Amino acid sequence: MIDLHSHIIPKIDDGPKDRDQSLEILKAAVDDGITHIVATPHIHPGRYPNTLNSITSAFGSFLEFLKTSEIEIQLALAAEVRITDELVDLALQEELPMLGFWYGDPVVLLEMPHSHIPPGVDQLLGWLTKRNIRPMVAHPERNKDIIRDIGNIDVLVKTGCLFQVTAGALTGQFGIPAQMRGEQLLKRGLVTVLASDTHHAIRRPPNLSAGRIAAEALIGETAAWKLVLDNPAEIVKDRFFASCSLKAG
Repeated sequence: MIDLHSHIIPKIDDGPKDRDQSLEILKAAVDDGITHIVATPHIHPGRYPNTLNSITSAFGSFLEFLKTSEIEIQLALAAEVRITDELVDLALQEELPMLGFWYGDPVVLLEMPHSHIPPGVDQLLGWLTKRNIRPMVAHPERNKDIIRDIGNIDVLVKTGCLFQVTAGALTGQFGIPAQMRGEQLLKRGLVTVLASDTHHAIRRPPNLSAGRIAAEALIGETAAWKLVLDNPAEIVKDRFFASCSLKAG
């Protein structure tokens, strides 16, 4: 399986606090059947002031550390970018870390506030799509506006967004309302990929297989595998340049 949303680089956001915790996550990912994982640290001005340069540097140091480890997994780098006023400038300056490509269009993983859908977000997303940048909205099933009324997602659908649902949401990890919304989004065919959004090996584990199994019960085996393998592979093909010869035990 291919996991497109993870927080595995230590001491850069709300993910692992040190390298040992990072290793625990990667070992858990291997045990879960994940063969490729994209590190997507937060870029959130005012909270996690990461930049393309800073996360690239941190990722490089992390890869150097992993050379002495024993984990068999392929790694790549992107980011989870908060929807803020700074987003336009980041796009204009070509400072948006991209996940990969969706049939020719570069894909950026975007995070909305959990509390609401920001006013005017459709205009911002439309601005991106007009510039051939395809937004992928992270974990819409956990957004409170969408939890209150699933019809609120329509404003995002109309802009041509892709959607990433969190695997743990489908197993009840984030509560029944988020689980119900995730299931509804699956049944409506709006989900492009499932991802773990892992932050910790125990509290926020890389449980992509459990999400796939839950999805299979709703949309069938073939469609469920498409969300954790075929669609992610389409986005990140040719992205994986770093690997660690690791034998997780």
